[in-house]
Amino acid sequence: MKKLTIAIGKGRIGKDAADLFAAIGSDTTALAEALNGRSRSLVVPDPGLHLKFILAKSMDVPTFVEYGAADLGIVGKDVLLEANRNVAELADLRYSACSFILAVPEHSAVKSVRELESGCRVASKYPRVTTEFLAQYGIQADVIPLNGSVELAPLVGLADAVVDITQTGRTLQENGLRVIADVGHSSARLIANRISYKVGYERIGHIVQSLQAEAKKVYAS
Repeated sequence: MKKLTIAIGKGRIGKDAADLFAAIGSDTTALAEALNGRSRSLVVPDPGLHLKFILAKSMDVPTFVEYGAADLGIVGKDVLLEANRNVAELADLRYSACSFILAVPEHSAVKSVRELESGCRVASKYPRVTTEFLAQYGIQADVIPLNGSVELAPLVGLADAVVDITQTGRTLQENGLRVIADVGHSSARLIANRISYKVGYERIGHIVQSLQAEAKKVYAS
């Protein structure tokens, strides 16, 4: 039997993915060691379900899947929207749930998206998502890509607003930012290479159903 290759992001999203796979019978011992830094392996076998895991940066997961280096992947919806890769989205695994928001400084006079002026500067880790969202309102903003603490941008005069993801909004509030719009919702998604899904439909379908059932039990709202 050919091993199915699964790309997962490092960090919290990968650790939760490992827990789900362990719950459906996967031997995730080596995977857990790699995710916890006790091993430097980036390709980890799973003898339990005859799988192979690839550890990658979250933003690279859809690329591995689209080009067939991985049959499946687990990644946040935020990354899927920004990466815009040609993959099949199979399931919402419910965990790592957060919201896309648009926020401005507390002292700003702007109360809604429509009050933003064209040409305003908006900082985000998600320039594609930001541009497309603002375009819905006819706003052509100067979108500034940032990889670090987006909340810093308005504090130092780099941007008039930010688009980011948040779970509680606490970090935004602590940095003097006020949410003026919800851009969308994000959570962990199971994705597949389109050809792999067609060829291995039954086997992949079983994994999808098993992961969905477990996720429903663990992350039921």
